[in-house]
Amino acid sequence: MNNFFSSGRNRLYLTFSLLLICGGLVLAFFFITSSPVSAAFFSTPVPTHENVWAFVDVPKAAYTFTPLVTPAPLFTPTDLPTITPTVTETPGVMDMQVIADAPVYQAQSVPGYSGSKYILVDISEQHMYVYEGDVLVYSFVASTGINNATRVGTFAVQSKIPNAYGATWNIWMPSWLGIYWAGGLENGIHALPILPNGATLWAGFLGRPVSYGCVVLGSYEAQLLYDWAEIGTPVEIRW
Repeated sequence: MNNFFSSGRNRLYLTFSLLLICGGLVLAFFFITSSPVSAAFFSTPVPTHENVWAFVDVPKAAYTFTPLVTPAPLFTPTDLPTITPTVTETPGVMDMQVIADAPVYQAQSVPGYSGSKYILVDISEQHMYVYEGDVLVYSFVASTGINNATRVGTFAVQSKIPNAYGATWNIWMPSWLGIYWAGGLENGIHALPILPNGATLWAGFLGRPVSYGCVVLGSYEAQLLYDWAEIGTPVEIRW
């Protein structure tokens, strides 16, 4: 009887031992396969990209701008305006016409003037001084004729035309004051001429000789002088 119980107990111990050994083997296999160390031995390593950072000084590239089209040269003060259309210059010759029904004052011969008004044109200064008595009323920048085309001497306002036409150059001359005759036509003082297309001729060139013989003023200044001057007002032109 005792031998029976002893043999049964031994079999129980043996079975329990086998179970412990199997469980231990399973746990050992689980830990081995899940460990990173064992993975290095039992698995093929997958290459990974390593980010390496560093600071370097990269010089900034220099760029040189090259225009596709070469720009035209800028205007130089010594340039004279181009007259359109191009004509043969005949200094001191102007053909005048009256515009619309504007009043025209003209004297074929200027009688003795008893007023106190006086206009002085200085060619060397390209300037006009306007006096009433001893008082300087106006001082204007002016332009006289190129190639000394403006005649020097003492003259007088002998005609007033609101807007005269110069047929030789196909230009309009506002605020016209005729002062002397050049051949059969008249020369005078007027505003910047207007071309047939409406553009202002010689704009920006006042203060230097540009005209064909007339004394040219700015548009506003010429209108002031036109309203102020009288038939017979003396006009002196000198160097």
